[in-house]
Amino acid sequence: MVIDHIGHAVSETEGDHTLIAADDFIKSDVILGKKKIEAPVLFRGIGHSINPANSLVLKVLSASPSAYSANPKTKLTSPPPLTGSAISLVSVVQARNNARVLISGSLDLFSNRFLRSGVQKVGSSTKHEKSGNEQFVTEITKWIFHERGHLKAANVNHHKVGEINEPAMYRINDDLEYAVEIYEWTGTAWKPYVADDVQVQFYMMSPYVLKTLSNNKKGVYSTTFKVPDVYGVFQFKVEYQRLGYTTLSLAKQIPVRPFRHNEYERFITTAYPYYGASFSTMAGFFIFTIAYLYHK
Repeated sequence: MVIDHIGHAVSETEGDHTLIAADDFIKSDVILGKKKIEAPVLFRGIGHSINPANSLVLKVLSASPSAYSANPKTKLTSPPPLTGSAISLVSVVQARNNARVLISGSLDLFSNRFLRSGVQKVGSSTKHEKSGNEQFVTEITKWIFHERGHLKAANVNHHKVGEINEPAMYRINDDLEYAVEIYEWTGTAWKPYVADDVQVQFYMMSPYVLKTLSNNKKGVYSTTFKVPDVYGVFQFKVEYQRLGYTTLSLAKQIPVRPFRHNEYERFITTAYPYYGASFSTMAGFFIFTIAYLYHK
């Protein structure tokens, strides 16, 4: 059980100190909504810990610094292994396929009694007529069921600058344009998603080009860049991960070829010294031949 020495958070009748009032929420408007949860959330149950190295798990509601996890029916003989804000009361998991799971050690958190109870934390003069449970449960449920924080991509396209149609392959040093549309589900409709941190990679074994996409505030993200002077099979890759949002993973394959034999410049400016050396050698050999044959 999670025990907190704030004591009787709801009433003077609570004597086992296993009922806590928690207000350490995750800082994310996507997960908990834009309206701040003012009242603490009542919790009675089992706390848990999460692996900090696991990027798929998020701690949504943490215990207070004075909390610790132990069996309330036994006497403590050693310091508890889990204390303070390291205790997670409510966590969420977003899998790699964007499936979402809520983990809570308290059924009472969702009960009608806790949803309707008033709360006043010990040491605080503010008394809330209603706990934050209802608002917390409502907002976290919207996120869990993909009513918020859900992204989708559409109309991924690329082409040479000045053209419209998508080519079968590119040539090295071509100028190309890449574009994708990204939308966010608001619970009732798809709206353009606006952000400044969406990037595209032009990738072959490792990224040769990494560009931040600009957006037109209407959901269209685009950029232009020059194809590297390396030929092979490349991929346009967009790997977008942002706290609270579903992950976007886009990939589109395209080959890149070198110049054909008849596409090179006939005379290269930087090679003029070599041209001069060749012609001067021929001229010198001609003069030497004339002089050798006809000079007495």
